[in-house]
Order: sequence, then C-alpha cells, then structure tokens
Amino acid sequence: MTSDQEPNCGAENETSDGLKTYGAVLQALRDDANLTQEEFAPLVQYSVHYIAKIEQGKRFPPRDLPQRLEPVLGRLAAKVLKAAARSLNRKRGLAAWFQQWAALEEEALALYAYECRTIPGLLQPEPYMRAVSRLNVPPRTAEQVDQQVKARLDRQRVLLDRPGVAFSFIIEQCVLERHLGGRDVTRALLDRLLELGEKANIDIQVMPLTQPEHAGSEGHVYLAEVPAGTWFGYTEGHRQSALTTTPEDVSAMLQRYGKLRSQALDPQATAGLLKQMRGAL
Repeated sequence: MTSDQEPNCGAENETSDGLKTYGAVLQALRDDANLTQEEFAPLVQYSVHYIAKIEQGKRFPPRDLPQRLEPVLGRLAAKVLKAAARSLNRKRGLAAWFQQWAALEEEALALYAYECRTIPGLLQPEPYMRAVSRLNVPPRTAEQVDQQVKARLDRQRVLLDRPGVAFSFIIEQCVLERHLGGRDVTRALLDRLLELGEKANIDIQVMPLTQPEHAGSEGHVYLAEVPAGTWFGYTEGHRQSALTTTPEDVSAMLQRYGKLRSQALDPQATAGLLKQMRGAL
C-alpha cells in the first residue's frame, strides 16, 4: 500500500538470491507432489497469483507458509522450506523491508493508510504513477518507469481480488490540491478515487486543509492486520523504510490512525469534495 516513495525503483521486481532460492525450492516441492499452482494455492489458503510471485522470487514469502504447507506436502517438505527461509534472513536493506510489506498486503484482513506526501500506491491510476515516476530525482529511465508502473499495477490486484479485506485510506487534501502531473492526471486521479470509494470494503477519507486538531504530526502511517490477528506497521522515507512489529509501537500507530479517522471528512463528505474538485478542473 505504500506511496510513490517506495524504496528503490522497481523494488518489487528486485529478486535476491535468497528469494530466488526459496521460490525454486517451493516450486520443486510442489512439482514433486504433482500439484499445479492452481491446485496448490487454495490448499495453503493463498491466491494462485501470490504463489506464482513467490516461486518467481518476486514476493517475500509469509512466515507461516511452511506451517500451512505441512498438512499438504508433509513434515519433511515443511522442514526443507524452513531451511530455505534461512537464506532470506541474510538479506539486508530496503528491498527486503518492502518485500515483507508486500507479502503482508497479500494476506491482510485489513489495510489502513494515512498519507500526507502523495497518493497511496494502491489508489494511484496509471497516469499518476507515470507522472510521479518521471518526476523522481535522480531521474529514472523509461525502462525503470515502466518497471515501477507494472509492479504497482500488479500490487493493485488486491483491491479487486480480495473483496473481503477492509481497506481504509486517509489522504491530506493538500496532496490532491497539488495537481501533480497536471490537470489531466488530476482528473484521472479523482475519477479513480471516486470509483474505488463506491466499493463496500474501501473507505476513502480526505483530511481537510484546515484542521486545528490533527493527530498526524508524526507523519504517514501504514497498518496491516494478518489472519492470526496480529497487526504490523510500516513507514518509509528518503530511501529508508521500516517494518514495525513491536506490539506497543503498533498499538500507538493504531490509536493515532483511529484519531485521524475521526478528524478527517467521512467517506460521504469526501466523495462530495472530490466531485467538487473534479468539477473545478
């Protein structure tokens, strides 16, 4: 769900040796059991698309995959996959953090985001993605722009493929008023937000320009709840990112997000504002 400031261009497409090894091991175990991806994925309660990305080395795998795999492929297969996972612990740096967050997005029951810098990546229409990527400093090549756009469009599948997930987005009005990329790009953005805001499981709220009581002074917030009931937080900035797992810290982020929801315009008022902004372009 991250914004345009995702660490490293094409971070989702970066494949470390550890991720490639893990993916190859998973594929070998699945092939040895004579299971296709379409047959295997529902048995471990993940989407076919997600399993394919893990096997390709393009997604950081969830920590509980060996446990889910054991009843399907057996105890030995689970031990082999756990051994392969040790290579992932050696991976350091930004891409690893982001791949972990991308994995959480794939399995989350709830995804929340408060943004004060740009539009959350899951909400961006392609024209906005390209505008932001082209404006990056240092400049990106056309190939890098295409890679980032493809990766982000791929991530956005969770909005359509998982209608049971509760999505909540809070966006600062100033981000919309910036008209990044120009009027045509802004029109495409507003149309996209209005379209997604009509879905029952997606709440989009705008934080008005004037709000004397504002809980977002510490910056953006990303939160995800996984099936075990555990919450994770995520933050990122100038080529840095961090996954927050400490219960006390995540609890503070959840409390802050709850306060932000109460201070922002509700979804109905937000839709009215977005239509007003769209008509003024």
